[in-house]
Amino acid sequence: MARVPGSEPAARPAPERWSGQHLHGAGGRRHADRRRRCSPPDPPLAARRRAGGRGGDRLARDKKREFLDWTYWGKPVPGFGDPRARLLVVGLAPAAHGANRTGRMFTGDSSGDWLYAALHRYGFASRAQSVSRDDGLTLEDCYITAAARCAPPDNKPSRGELERCRPYLAADIRLLSHVRVVLTLGRIAHDNWLKAAGWWATLEPRDRPIFAHGAVTTLPNGVALVASYHPSRQNTNTGKLTRAMWHGVFDRVRRLLATGRRTPR
Repeated sequence: MARVPGSEPAARPAPERWSGQHLHGAGGRRHADRRRRCSPPDPPLAARRRAGGRGGDRLARDKKREFLDWTYWGKPVPGFGDPRARLLVVGLAPAAHGANRTGRMFTGDSSGDWLYAALHRYGFASRAQSVSRDDGLTLEDCYITAAARCAPPDNKPSRGELERCRPYLAADIRLLSHVRVVLTLGRIAHDNWLKAAGWWATLEPRDRPIFAHGAVTTLPNGVALVASYHPSRQNTNTGKLTRAMWHGVFDRVRRLLATGRRTPR
C-alpha cells in the first residue's frame, strides 16, 4: 500500500494556533503569520473564477435583507482551527450567507449552529456559537475545512469546481500531520476527502470507505474516517439528522481519540 502524503507526523516546530480573529488592526501581522502556517494560500482572483469563485462574488453582492449592513467576505474561505489538531472536520462549501459573508468556515448559518454547539459540548470549541471571524472563538484539537472554498450557486459545487479546489484541501491534509480522526459531513465531502488524501486512487473501488451516517472506517495508515449526514436545514428540519444522531457521531469521535495520545506541544 502506497503511503498517503501527510499520513506521518512531519518533523517541524510546533506552530501557534490561529484562532480565526480578524487579520486587520493590532496584531494583524502576527495573526496573518499564524494563518499562513496552517492554511494554504488563497487562490488568486483568476483562479477563483476558474474554480467557480464568481458564485461567491455574486452572492456577496446579492445580500439577504437581514445582512444589508454587512460587508460580505465574498472570497475563498480558508480552513480554520488548531494546526496540531487530531480531529479534522470536512464540510461541503461555504454557505452563501454564512461563511461567504463572515469569512470563516461554518460561521453565521444554521449548519454552523449545529456544528459549533457540538464542538463546544465535546470540548473542541471555546464557544457554542460562531457569529463572525473576530468573535474570539477558538478550536482546540480540531480543524475545519471544506471540499470547495467558494460559495457555489444553489449550494451545490460543480464537479469542475471541486476538482479545482481539491489542491487546497490536499494542502490542508499535508499540513495537518497530527490528524487521527476525520469527520466528513455529507457524501460529497466524504468522497472529496478520499480523493484529496490519495485513498480514492490507492484503494480498489470495493475497498473504499462507504458513506453512511455513523460509519467508521480505519484506513491503512491508522486514521479513522467517520461519516455523518451534513447538518443542513434540509437534513435537520426533516429529521433525517436528529440531535441524538449528531451527538452519537461526536461520541464516537471522542472514543476514537481516547485510544490515542496527543503529541505534546
